[in-house]
Amino acid sequence: MKSKFNFKKLATVLAALFLIFNVISCQRDEDVAADDLPQEELTKITLSVKDIAAETTKEYSYIIGSGAPVIPLTDGKSYEVTVTFWNGSDNVTQEIRDAKDEHFLIFDFPKSTVNVTRLDDVTSTGELGKVGLKTKWDVVKVVGSSSPLLKLTLIHEPASASEAQNGTAWGSVSGGETDAEGTFGLTN
Repeated sequence: MKSKFNFKKLATVLAALFLIFNVISCQRDEDVAADDLPQEELTKITLSVKDIAAETTKEYSYIIGSGAPVIPLTDGKSYEVTVTFWNGSDNVTQEIRDAKDEHFLIFDFPKSTVNVTRLDDVTSTGELGKVGLKTKWDVVKVVGSSSPLLKLTLIHEPASASEAQNGTAWGSVSGGETDAEGTFGLTN
């Protein structure tokens, strides 16, 4: 009596499934490795805000997915602002500097008038221009309407970027993906 079960066919099917599984797994590994700073690794954005005239510095941290911290600013004053990105307790800002050709920050003040000048040095200036990790804010009017805020967006791999003002935002890009986004309230 012949067995209806064919071991050669089973072995062929299992080998094919094994090969398909390995190819798919390898493709996933390459995709993860291609993004030098995956969004899910960023947990906090800290702004160190230095009042240039008073020479005092305060830090404001936005924890991804939580409420917006409020930054007090004064009309007519200038501030030097440094942005730091965190993964838990690890400062990952150096990874952004290392990939400076692939990152760009947009500073959007939709309800305020704040002029932004990028102060990045060569460590954070790449093919797209100055990333925006260090800036100077000249505050014209903090409270232009109710609930003023800063929407800070880190873009990964934009096709092009401009440091110029675009509407209420300082900086614009074409293409790319959002690596991180934080909202900070503003007040006088």
